[in-house]
Amino acid sequence: MAKRPHVSPLDCDEAVRRRLRDRIDELGLKLVALAAYTDFTAGIDKPGIPQVEIQAIYVSELARLARDLGTNLIRVFTGYERPGLPYDRQYAMVVEGLRLAGQKAAEYGVILAVQNHHDIGVSPEAMYRLLKEINQPNVKVAWDAWSPAVQGLSSEEIRQSVFKLKPFIVHTTTAQYASIPRYHYLPELVQYSKDESVNVMVPMGPGIIDYGSFINALKEIGYQGYIAYEICAVTEGGGCIENLDRTARQFLKFVKKFR
Repeated sequence: MAKRPHVSPLDCDEAVRRRLRDRIDELGLKLVALAAYTDFTAGIDKPGIPQVEIQAIYVSELARLARDLGTNLIRVFTGYERPGLPYDRQYAMVVEGLRLAGQKAAEYGVILAVQNHHDIGVSPEAMYRLLKEINQPNVKVAWDAWSPAVQGLSSEEIRQSVFKLKPFIVHTTTAQYASIPRYHYLPELVQYSKDESVNVMVPMGPGIIDYGSFINALKEIGYQGYIAYEICAVTEGGGCIENLDRTARQFLKFVKKFR
């Protein structure tokens, strides 16, 4: 995570970078990617502030950090859609930002993997259009199954999204969830109204996301990248280190079935 308290460029001078890279090598590990935290539509209501340029510079600094730490991949986001402002204007900011950031990252031999997380470009069709419009060889996609599953796409539609985005997929991150129904009591009616369900993170296995179809589709397209696992939400079993270790080990056991 390329921010405090993890690995921020603000805190990592050349000596720190050398020590961290040496420690990674000493442990026999591989740094697959740095995770950037971009939002290229931030500050759109204040056009006098060059937010796109500021974030492109941030990504440029991360690209230098990535090179120094021994990876050539940075995970980035697009932008959240701000209400009351034209969509085309927001979309254009994301295109400009990712294009600028990609150009700067290329100077360090680094690839940007755009994760389908923020509002802009979150659907398969929108992400494909976005990457085609950016049209830069080092701007690719970190395509995940979670977002389309939560959007209501079927297992087959998610599988087809892998084939659609085949030319761009360089990374993916997994996490499994269970959907818990929610209701709101209406005392005047002695009744409940149905609210949006809440998704709770559960160990890899049965859940709302068909990872079997998704991972097999990755195999079909000849995907050779990494499958990451993240714990970034309220987790079944709690947040103690023992449960996090147990959950991560269950992921390893799960994913090895697809070898």
